[in-house]
Amino acid sequence: MTIDMPETSTYRLHFDQVISQIRDLPALPAIVQDLMRNVGPDDGDLNVITRKVSLDQALTAKTLQFANSSFYGLQSKVTTIQQAITLIGVDSVRHVVTASALTGYFPPNNCAGFDFFSLWRHSVATAVCARVLARHLHLNQDYAFTAGLLHDIGRLVLVTYFRNEYEAVIAYRNLHDCHWLDAEREVMGVDHVMAGEALAAHWNFSDSIRYAIAGHHHPEQQKVRSLASIVHIADAIAHALDLSGREDDLVPPISVIAWNGLGLSEDVYQQVFHETEMLFDEVSRVLLTEK
Repeated sequence: MTIDMPETSTYRLHFDQVISQIRDLPALPAIVQDLMRNVGPDDGDLNVITRKVSLDQALTAKTLQFANSSFYGLQSKVTTIQQAITLIGVDSVRHVVTASALTGYFPPNNCAGFDFFSLWRHSVATAVCARVLARHLHLNQDYAFTAGLLHDIGRLVLVTYFRNEYEAVIAYRNLHDCHWLDAEREVMGVDHVMAGEALAAHWNFSDSIRYAIAGHHHPEQQKVRSLASIVHIADAIAHALDLSGREDDLVPPISVIAWNGLGLSEDVYQQVFHETEMLFDEVSRVLLTEK
């Protein structure tokens, strides 16, 4: 049985079309802007951030749930937002706020064959794995988590605002059993990396996050042990562990330069696999539930 598909040229996009759509997106909520603009050692005014989070009941509940999860392993139960932010830090609160905001900005639609929930599961899995890798590398764990969470944000842009074109991408991928990046480029001429980097620039994400999104498939173009390299390896591990829940998940090609550049032993990687699986379910329950 053969599957008839229209010429891929039917669905070609000009990148200007993507940029135009991104520019029409509303600004992120003020608290997300505050937390995402500066991913760095300056945590800002804790009292201001505490007050802003406290004004949102859903964010308050999620932040407390996150702080009390095994992800942090705190010895005593956290009962207030100020206590949570003090103990786990502003960077960790960023995870909750960012996930909550973006799942609202890109709600599931009726794009045939696209599973929004599995994409978010994969994003959280990549974030968890990136944080575990960063810990073993003695690098900033929260930068890594945020970058992992956002690495595929461009796919949400494409599937949300170019649904017909992305349905053709899905059909092409199913027919040719190829990777998403290859299918996007072949069908649309625009890929999720380009869209993600453009969105990160539009929303004024920090340079470190933008570079990680831009380089998560080709990190060898950046420095050794870059955030892009960590996300690249975490992305592959998350696919290999089948944490998205998709039956047709493919492990993307791994950059030998990035793999060797991290300098981790086989034993450490086995620990990373185990820790990622152990932490994933609880973190995804916190970040991907509505209440």
